[in-house]
Amino acid sequence: MTKSFDQKLSDYADLIVHIGLNVQPGQKVVVSGKNLFRGAPLHSAPLVRKIVESAYKAGARFVDVFWDDDQSQLVRFAHAPRDSFEEFPTWRTRALHEYAAGGASIVSIYGEDPDLFNGQDPALVTQAQRTMEKHMQPQMELLMKNAYSWLLVSVPHPNWAAKVFPELPADQQVDAMWEQIFKLCRIDREDPVAAWKEHIAQLQDAAKYLNEKQYDALHYTAPGTDFTVGLPAGHLWNSAQSDTMNGVTFTPNLPTEEIFTLGDKNRAEGTLKASMPLSYGGRLIEDFSMVFKDGRVVDVKAGKNEQALKDLLDVDDGAGRVGEIALVPHSSPIAQSGRLFYNTLYDENAASHIAVGRAYRFTLKGGESMSAEDFAAAGGNYSLVHVDFMIGSAEMDIDGITKDGAKEPLMRKGEWAYKG
Repeated sequence: MTKSFDQKLSDYADLIVHIGLNVQPGQKVVVSGKNLFRGAPLHSAPLVRKIVESAYKAGARFVDVFWDDDQSQLVRFAHAPRDSFEEFPTWRTRALHEYAAGGASIVSIYGEDPDLFNGQDPALVTQAQRTMEKHMQPQMELLMKNAYSWLLVSVPHPNWAAKVFPELPADQQVDAMWEQIFKLCRIDREDPVAAWKEHIAQLQDAAKYLNEKQYDALHYTAPGTDFTVGLPAGHLWNSAQSDTMNGVTFTPNLPTEEIFTLGDKNRAEGTLKASMPLSYGGRLIEDFSMVFKDGRVVDVKAGKNEQALKDLLDVDDGAGRVGEIALVPHSSPIAQSGRLFYNTLYDENAASHIAVGRAYRFTLKGGESMSAEDFAAAGGNYSLVHVDFMIGSAEMDIDGITKDGAKEPLMRKGEWAYKG
C-alpha cells in the first residue's frame, strides 16, 4: 500500500527520534537549526511538530524548539548597523551548552537557501560567519567528543528545491524534494527502521576492515587530483553510528553512506580537485581545487566565489589543514540519483570527501580524554571550523599505504576494491 505524505512525514520523525537520536526515557530533546545556534527554519514546522510528538512518545521529559527565519537574516544584512555583526545571541550559546552538558539530544534541521547571501557584502557575511563560529566553540568541543547524541537532517526549502529540480514547474519542486528525501532516507521502505539497521550493518563491515588494516596513509588519484594524506597511529574508522560518552548509540546523519576517520594534520601533500560545489556561509563555491604542502593548503583556485574559499581557509591555522577523511562508494543511492543537491549533508553522502578544520576527537583512540596538546601531537587538528567538500567520483582511485610503504587497492573507479 502506498504511504500518504503524512505517514511518510511521521515515519521520518520516528526515524529521527529512534535511529538518529535514539531518545532515552527521561531525556531532554532540543530541535535547532543547521548551525546549532540558528533555530529550525519556519518552513520545517510540520516535521518539527511530528518530531516533538515522537520524542514524547519515546519517553522524552522535555522537548525545546528553537526557531529561526532566513528572511529575517537578510533584513539584518540590509538594515542593521555595519558594526553590529560581531554581536551574537549568547543566550542560545548558554542554553544549548547547558542542554548538551546535561545529556540532552539535539537535532539540527538543515533547510536553507544555498544562495541566501548572494549579493550581500562578502565582508559582512564573513564577519557574521566567524562570529557564530567563535561562539560555537564550547558546544563544538562537546560535539567532537560525542558528549551527547546529535543529528543533522534536512527539509526542503523552496529555493533549494528549485536548484535541485530546475526542470519542474515551481509548484512541484518542493514535493519532488520531499519525495527524494523520503527515498534516500529509506522512508519509502515498508519498515524504514529495519532497513536502516541492515544498512548500518553494511557500513560497519567496511569500517571494521579498515580498522584492522590500520593504513599509514591514503593516496587519491582522479582527474585534477593527486593527493596523499597520512593517518595517525590509533586512528579509528567510524560508520553510521557513534556512541556518546555515557554509552548511548546514535546515528548523527540521516542519510549517511560514509565511513570516516581523521587525517594527520601534518601529512597532506598534493592537489585535490572538488567534484561538487560547496555551499558555505550562504555562498556557493564552484569548480575549486586546493594544493597542500606539509599538511597545509598553500594555494586555491575557484571558478566562483574564490574569496569565500580563501576566507574559510584563513579563519585560523587549522582551517587550512585536514580534519576528516571520509569514503563513500559511487554506487551510493545519493550519487545514483543523478542529482547535485547543493547541500553538504546530501552531497557528502554521494561522494568521498575531505573536511578541512577541526577533527572529531572520537576518531582517535583515547582522543576524547586527551589534552589539546596531546591530541595535536598525535596528529589531530583543531580549528574553529569543520567544513566538508566533495572529491569522489566514478573516476577516483584510492590506495591504502601500509607502514612499510606498500600500496593496496582500496577503491577503484569510485567503488570498493578490497571486497574482491
